[in-house]
This record gives sequence, structure tokens and C-alpha cells, in this order.
Amino acid sequence: MTDPRITLADLLWEAAATGRPIAPLREAAAAAGAPATADEAYAIQRINRDRRVRGGDRVVGRKIGLTSLAVQRQLGVDSPDFGDLWASTSHGDGDAVPLATLIQPKVEAEVALVLERDVPNPDATVVDVIRASAFALAALEIVDSRIADWKIGLFDTIADNASAAAFVLGADPVRLDRIALREARMVMTRGAESVSEGVGSACMGHPLNAAAWLARTLARRGDPLRAGDIVLTGALGPMVPARAGDAFEARIEGLGGVSVRFA
Repeated sequence: MTDPRITLADLLWEAAATGRPIAPLREAAAAAGAPATADEAYAIQRINRDRRVRGGDRVVGRKIGLTSLAVQRQLGVDSPDFGDLWASTSHGDGDAVPLATLIQPKVEAEVALVLERDVPNPDATVVDVIRASAFALAALEIVDSRIADWKIGLFDTIADNASAAAFVLGADPVRLDRIALREARMVMTRGAESVSEGVGSACMGHPLNAAAWLARTLARRGDPLRAGDIVLTGALGPMVPARAGDAFEARIEGLGGVSVRFA
């Protein structure tokens, strides 16, 4: 008998490959008699992670999702989650991202950390994260859902790699001792229009709180953060749908700006 987790992973894999979104995965899980728990969802996420690695892609870091109360309200969930960042979906400041590779993308502004040390401890603290971080960057995350109309619950988004699609990094690194991230203001514009605003404290009280949560969670799962990893710490404000021709720029106080265009 086929493992239902593989069947559910297949559904997400096919949706990503074809660009055709599927019904909420939790409905397929219920039909298969599979438990729709967070642990099962991470097992499904890992199946597709392993497939992608076998196909030649490379994990370059992790993203934390659902850290902002504003984003949690948008999606109707109440807990953070995490997913993988891939070399193939990394973009530089000002790059153009083809919409043909996406289904129903949205953009959010975040603080990215780049690590220079491992964080292996299951009781990792904010201090451990500070010591492990080489610098911070302004970042944009492009989130996307393989679930139709973004009708997701926590099970759906975890299994779907925390709704990750792509990310854009700024190019002005700043050491953590030179910026106050909790008070850092963020403004994201689409063209001349301000479309999202926020502050560092919107991300679990502080972006480093989110990073410490991730470090503990991954260490407990036996897959800790490593030197060289990029960590997207979570949205500082509401995410905004992206359309063909849109140009977004986010400015984060103390970190400068980062931009992306959608072809």
C-alpha cells in the first residue's frame, strides 16, 4: 500500500510542476485517513525536499513563516512554521522574476540573517543566534501557494514548504550590533504606492526571537541551522499580491532597500 504521505507529497509536486493549484491538502488527507498534524505535514515537506535535492537543487537556508500577527490574521492560522530556501529560487536586488514560474504569488518584506556558525543547541537563545550571525540584510520573500485561492490551514502550508516560492536579498550587509531590529520601520511600495508597512517588533516581538524559535525547533528535529545558512525571519507587515509588471521596493530602517520586478 502506498504511504499516504507520498500520495499527498505527489499532489503538491504536481501542482508546482504544472502551475495548477489543488484543493486544500487537509481534505485529501482526511479522504486518505491520514492524520493532518504538524509532524505529518513536515514529513510531507521532507519528501519533496529530498526529491528536489535528488534533482540537483541545493538548500541554502530556511524561512520562518506566519510570524506576523497581520499575516496570521490574513491566513487564519495562529502558529509559526518553517520551510527550505533553495539556490534555484534566490534572486539579487533588482532582479526580474518571471510570473510564469509562479501560481498566485505575494510579496512580503523581511529581515534576513546570514550565519557564520552552526546553532546546534535545542535550547538555543537569542544570544546564540546573535553570536552565530555574520550580518543582516533587507529581504523580500515571494510566497506562493499550491493550494487554490490560498485556502490554507497550518497543515497545508507546512506541507507546502511553508508556502515558499522565491526570495530576494539586498546587498548591504549590516552587523547586528549596528542596528536595532525591534524598532526598525519597514515600508514596502509597489511603484509609487505604499502597500505594506510594519516594524521589527511585528515579527514575534523581535526578528531574533523568530530566529531563536527556528534554531530550537530545527535542533530538536535533528536538522539544525548551519554556518552559511540564510534565515528569513518572517514578515514585518502584510503580504501583497504580485501581478505582471509590478515593481516592489522595501526599505527597512538601518538595512537599506531591496527591490524586485515581475516579468
